[in-house]
Amino acid sequence: MFEKLLVAVDGSQGAQEALKTAVEMQKICGAELLILSVYREHNLWKASVTFVYPEKTASTDDAMRQYAQEVAEKSKAYAIEQGVDSVRSFYVGGGPARKIVKFSEDYDIDLIIMGKKGLSDSTHDLLGGVAHKVTSLAKCPVLTV
Repeated sequence: MFEKLLVAVDGSQGAQEALKTAVEMQKICGAELLILSVYREHNLWKASVTFVYPEKTASTDDAMRQYAQEVAEKSKAYAIEQGVDSVRSFYVGGGPARKIVKFSEDYDIDLIIMGKKGLSDSTHDLLGGVAHKVTSLAKCPVLTV
């Protein structure tokens, strides 16, 4: 049924729930699990109010890249701890919705799993802005958790 699952993570509670769902689905169908964390580039205002910076970073982009890398690696470690044997993690910079959709196309993803609301979706009431865009743009099914 599903051979490749993509779960988008950003460190939010919604992303954690999506990761748990993706792990359970992977166990059921035996698909490869790909984990993607997208960080926004060159957005100084949002970065300053959203993320905690490591002590030594050269720029805002460096801090956001490091955060995305940590989120991706921790998510992968969680999946392995839960018994997932086929898992890879990635982190990329750019606009989250478009990067998630492009990644899903580049890797022939069968199903995208993501939280309804993430770190950047605090202004949306029902379905977060990123999740809404991904469901509108993706060519494969999207499961929002």
